[in-house]
Amino acid sequence: MHIYKFRMLSEDNEEFIRDFEIKGAQNFEDFHQVISDNVNLNGNELASFYICDQKWNKQIEITLINMEEPDAEDPPEEAVDTYVMSECRIRDFINEPHQRLLYEYDFLDVKTFYIELLSVFRQKDEDSYPRCSLMRGNLEQEITPEELEEEAEDLRNELLGDFDDLLGDRIGENIDFGSEFPEKDTDI
Repeated sequence: MHIYKFRMLSEDNEEFIRDFEIKGAQNFEDFHQVISDNVNLNGNELASFYICDQKWNKQIEITLINMEEPDAEDPPEEAVDTYVMSECRIRDFINEPHQRLLYEYDFLDVKTFYIELLSVFRQKDEDSYPRCSLMRGNLEQEITPEELEEEAEDLRNELLGDFDDLLGDRIGENIDFGSEFPEKDTDI
């Protein structure tokens, strides 16, 4: 059995690296799942792999679900061939040394990953595949709107507390600001 070893990089973090190993007979849905599990993606969003040329131009799209509209009157220009992950084995689409792929996750807040074939080798052990064989760096954790509101409220309370500490017991008193402010209105 042949094992395909891929390296994944993120456009958002240069320190992020993942190496994945997957059997040629496994499909792109298996690849998607091992990526989701090892990149801390929630796995609930749509995703696509794109088979690319050496300049990262998209040639073929492999989607998580079939999103083609059979009654489309006007097909989009420059459309790429589209397939479904669960129906596509790795070995049927990866046929170039250093084959390049793009992996796009969550089409509403797109995260793009660059994937390149590093090597193909014969399975030597009884390890289970697919697997992540190298993991460096992490993606930035996204803040939910609720977490953002909570942080804003905490900051607001902290600033109000600091302001109260500065004024101390002087609230309601006439505070002398010294000579910074003239007592009488003057023409400027």
